[in-house]
Amino acid sequence: MLTNKKTKIVATLGPACSTREIIKDMIDAGVNVFRVNFSHADYEDVKEKINLIRGLNEEFGYTTAILGDLQGPKLRVGVMEEGVVVKDGDLITFTTAEDILGTAKKVFMKYQNFPNDVNPGERILLDDGKLIFEIVETDKKSEVIARVIQGGELKSKKGVNLPNTKISLPAMTEKDIADAIFAIGQNVDWIALSFVKTPRDLQDLQELIAEHSEYKIPIIAKIEMPEALENIDKIVAYCDALMVARGDLGVELPAHEVPLVQKELIRRAKTARIPVIVATQMMETMITSLTPTRAEVNDVANSVMDGADAVMLSGETATGNYPVQVIQKMTQIIEAVEDSPLIQVPQNTPQIKTKRFITKTICHHAATMANVIKAKAICTLTNSGYTAFQISAWRPNSHILVFTSNKRILTQLNLLWGVKSFFYEKTVSTDDTVTDINEIVKQKGFVQKGDFLINLAAMPIKEKGMVNTLRVSEIE
Repeated sequence: MLTNKKTKIVATLGPACSTREIIKDMIDAGVNVFRVNFSHADYEDVKEKINLIRGLNEEFGYTTAILGDLQGPKLRVGVMEEGVVVKDGDLITFTTAEDILGTAKKVFMKYQNFPNDVNPGERILLDDGKLIFEIVETDKKSEVIARVIQGGELKSKKGVNLPNTKISLPAMTEKDIADAIFAIGQNVDWIALSFVKTPRDLQDLQELIAEHSEYKIPIIAKIEMPEALENIDKIVAYCDALMVARGDLGVELPAHEVPLVQKELIRRAKTARIPVIVATQMMETMITSLTPTRAEVNDVANSVMDGADAVMLSGETATGNYPVQVIQKMTQIIEAVEDSPLIQVPQNTPQIKTKRFITKTICHHAATMANVIKAKAICTLTNSGYTAFQISAWRPNSHILVFTSNKRILTQLNLLWGVKSFFYEKTVSTDDTVTDINEIVKQKGFVQKGDFLINLAAMPIKEKGMVNTLRVSEIE
């Protein structure tokens, strides 16, 4: 039996969840979306996993979605000699000239424009901020000299963060473009873009999708750079969802600033009526332990209380020892808190500016009305999925049941808070459709005799236009 929680769980695929049995158990325990992390992905393996998940969807009527997550321009140092340690106060040279074996004196930096982008006084963070350097001088060509502020062991190929530097790299590297084209070819449901800094980054990906697919694949902007926070209003206008990527965010910003940033980003997404995912280290100890810490339980619960539509697991399901148990635990935490009246979403009404003002308004009123008349379900017939996004954003207390003949969006909508989608392909007259859908909803056990139910549809149904009709039914 699938769980009835409304908050969605995104789980990262990896060696720990590579069998059909484990993946099925994870879906049954509450996974709604599987994430392919292209930082560590082998195309053949990814294809196999996607087919496996879609096979389970076919066989058991699941609507599990696939999210392709692009690596983005992650800066890294080269390969190091064994056991290189740098001490506070030491000077070290970062070079882009040639790929040398790194020592405590000189290290290769894989990013060519590095000497030109940085300035004295700026900081270099290595290995998730474990090592900190301050730039002393740069020749603006191939060498940068830095002083060690916080020393430690220098390990091979570790990630580099430059929190004070405006980097001239686009958000999509050559690897990302190849990965994106592969993901589009696999018809993934969502694509996430790492290290988004400006709306242009998102437009580049939109153009790539348009070029390689006849369908629109929605984009998740991962917010993990201070620059993204400065441009957040513009970014929100160009993406379909946000991800609060707390890993790099906590390195780029002082860690103690992240909790408030998380709350502000969730608020921002809710005001814009787009879904938001909270990610990184949510149940980290469950990689090796069957019990999460109190702090982790609190973190997952608080993310849900802040208004997250989905919470995400990375290493816990990709490489952890307990991929199924961590989902069960997370589902348990979500179910304990998600119905709390303490969770508030901003009630700003839709603005007239858009061509979809009528649809937005109808969805807003459907959600409000469902709460007033205590309707058990809002049912919407959609071809684009737009109404599902809108109703979900208002967080009604009722079930949100989406009926569509468009198989592409059946799984895509699985990321949305509270949404359950069903395949439905009859296009009879509106009266018959409403009667038919109400009967299906009753059979599936979402409503019973005497319950109220709200139906949204676009009349006439055959034209598959924008939603323009709201109807209240009482179940016979």
